[in-house]
Amino acid sequence: MNKKHIKPPFFEIGPKSYLFGDQVFKLAMLAEKTAIKYDIDIIFTSPIIDIRRIAQATDRILLFAPHMDPISIGRGLADILPESLVAAGAHGVMLNHAEKPISISVLDKTITRAKEVGLMTIVCADSIAQAKSVACLNPDIIIAEPTDLIGTDQTSDMDYIKATINTVKSINSNILVLQAAGIRSGKNVFDVILAGAEATGSSSGIICAPSPETMIDEMISSLKEAWTIHNKY
Repeated sequence: MNKKHIKPPFFEIGPKSYLFGDQVFKLAMLAEKTAIKYDIDIIFTSPIIDIRRIAQATDRILLFAPHMDPISIGRGLADILPESLVAAGAHGVMLNHAEKPISISVLDKTITRAKEVGLMTIVCADSIAQAKSVACLNPDIIIAEPTDLIGTDQTSDMDYIKATINTVKSINSNILVLQAAGIRSGKNVFDVILAGAEATGSSSGIICAPSPETMIDEMISSLKEAWTIHNKY
């Protein structure tokens, strides 16, 4: 695998189980087109079964798996082997999402295995305290995402955004911080980036929009605009 690197500002799109098959592939192609148009890194967290197909058809987006197990080659029926994700074309893996939580001890082992095979890690944290614990494990990216806001039309308040960023950066300034949950419009994207986030993302906000293509474009253009303004002053 050719290891990719990610730079802010960036965006994450995850179809979860809203879509499957050709629908997932179509959304990935929209993400690829938009990443090229705006020259922005977009993480596409694909269902595992679709990773290889998308990897063979894209070059600009970064493909992440939605989960992985800290196993080694050998026994492990139905577990997700890190090496198999690399072979399929994944660039990274998302861990500890609210819909697939794992213990801190398992998370530590899984991040270690990801590093061994060259996969980037993006780890979800639903509180400032959890973000602090996760930061000590040195993942590449932390998603600050309060569980009770996922899938709603309510985003994190600005105090929470700034507090989580400061907490993570005080432990490891190299960890990138993505603020998510409740992102449903370009304005939501603009606001969290202007508040200091290095990234944001959306699932249902894109997939359930009248035109996912229009919404992706709106969100990515807002991401780039806010980043330019934030770094100008």
